Amino acid sequence: MKDSLLKATVYNGMVRAYVADTTELVQEACRRQDTWATTSAALGRTLTITGIMAAMMKGKDNLTVKVEGDGPIGAIIADGHANGAIRGYVLNGHIDFPSNEQGKLDVKRAVGETGTLSIVKDLGLKEYFTGQVPLVSGEISEDFTYYFANSEQIPSAVGAGVIVDTDHSVIAAGGFIIQLMPGADEEVVDKLEKKISQFPSISSLIEQGKTPTEILHLLFDEADVQIHETTSLFFECSCSRERMLNAIEGMGEEEIRSMMEEDHGAEATCHFCNEKYQVTEEELEALLK
Repeated sequence: MKDSLLKATVYNGMVRAYVADTTELVQEACRRQDTWATTSAALGRTLTITGIMAAMMKGKDNLTVKVEGDGPIGAIIADGHANGAIRGYVLNGHIDFPSNEQGKLDVKRAVGETGTLSIVKDLGLKEYFTGQVPLVSGEISEDFTYYFANSEQIPSAVGAGVIVDTDHSVIAAGGFIIQLMPGADEEVVDKLEKKISQFPSISSLIEQGKTPTEILHLLFDEADVQIHETTSLFFECSCSRERMLNAIEGMGEEEIRSMMEEDHGAEATCHFCNEKYQVTEEELEALLK
């Protein structure tokens, strides 16, 4: 079953809701990054929320997310495109810890509680939209909730989860973003706060086989849910041999000649997908010309 995302409105348009199953996307990203359990959870949560945020965009719009805490995994980078293509990587994927006091993967310890969450959006305008907030917990979802409230001034509830097996493989992943629209009344706010505070983890529901549609109705009970669109999310890297050659060309003549003299060629690896590109000495010579 392919990953999917639902866009909906509830309570006569007073609430906007996005629910996504990102299991395959997170599985593929973590496989390529060879991440261990706790790091898989951190990367998977970030990819999931990035995918949902990208679905809020249009056309060729895209965004880049950077979670940079003082924990041992270092920075997490994720790119999301409005067409559903998502990719990401983490600087140190081989980090794992025992479960925390709640019996969950200790993402906070891996990410760190001090640092920043930065988001850059390319909306096809002359200048990019950039927002940055300090990390408030290192648990990822709470950090994005804080970002929406403070950088975009949209009251939001953000939830994302990843379940990882004992062999570090991803079993289930998914997330939601619920946003209050201008004019939402206090009764709706109270209902949402109560429901979300008691709601089970979305990854556990996905593990049980629940679809985004079923999760959406569980979130809002008897409310009139209007589903407007269902889209796909998938792992896709935009790297290519041509891009790698352009990057090498940008290093300058001195660096390229050094590669030719010392290594008689070059090997370049994409951070996002770990694809390796071999460049021959002849190709380097052609770049110089």
